[in-house]
Amino acid sequence: MERFCGSGISSVSEHSGLKPVKILSIANQKGGVGKTTTAINLGTALAAVGKRVLLLDLDPQGNASTGLGIDPTKRTVTMYDVLVEKKPIKEAIMRTQVPNLFLMPSSVDLSSADVELVDDQRRILRLRKSLEELNSFDDEFDYVLVDCPPSLNLLTLNALAASQSVIVPLQAEFFALEGLSQLMLTIREVRQSLNPVLKIEGIVLTMFDGRNNLSQQVEQDVRENLGDLVYTTIVPRNVRLSEAPSFGMPAILYDHKSRGSVAYQKLAAEFLRRENRRVQEPT
Repeated sequence: MERFCGSGISSVSEHSGLKPVKILSIANQKGGVGKTTTAINLGTALAAVGKRVLLLDLDPQGNASTGLGIDPTKRTVTMYDVLVEKKPIKEAIMRTQVPNLFLMPSSVDLSSADVELVDDQRRILRLRKSLEELNSFDDEFDYVLVDCPPSLNLLTLNALAASQSVIVPLQAEFFALEGLSQLMLTIREVRQSLNPVLKIEGIVLTMFDGRNNLSQQVEQDVRENLGDLVYTTIVPRNVRLSEAPSFGMPAILYDHKSRGSVAYQKLAAEFLRRENRRVQEPT
């Protein structure tokens, strides 16, 4: 994989007229809900239609990096270096096998960020400050997707403080709404104290089994309570989505005709339709 800084993209402070990049966190404090799968495949689907996407792997497990085929030995500059050591983000950005999709990889070192930044009173704003560099790049990114860890820790708070909105993958299971209410409370607190523009972009139902009465009941409850916040697109439980990371590939590359891959392509299209409507709405 090539380093981003070798691609001819440079930082120029005098460059003007660039639109601010949209930063979205993909978050759910509950593990195993398809968060990383959503980050990888939504990013791939957006890149496939010509959007320039930067995926930030903010999970110390580094699953998004592995799922995009980035070997741990190749992750010479990671999110740890950016957040803790304050290295320029351009040094961490890598090309992936997907055209238009770039990655800032993670490593296990990131798990110590809470401890190493404990004395920094502005530690929750570290990521926001780093991402300000993006607005001075020659070539714009359209979207930054932040794959958050499965907990409401310092790393997730950094992501929420830096983002304009949050996409919430929600597994169609019994405790889904309980976990969602906790996340929404956290988003409300971040909005009030750190980031007044933060909002929920949308909620996507994942691992859905239409043959299961419980899945259908959860969908009904979520739509009744949250209405248009819930994407129409539903991501089914699909073996291809589970297999793809072991091959270091997004499912959309591994098998673009699988039910899971088709769902993420539809999700990207729905996401962009919502974006277009929002732009056209009078302010």
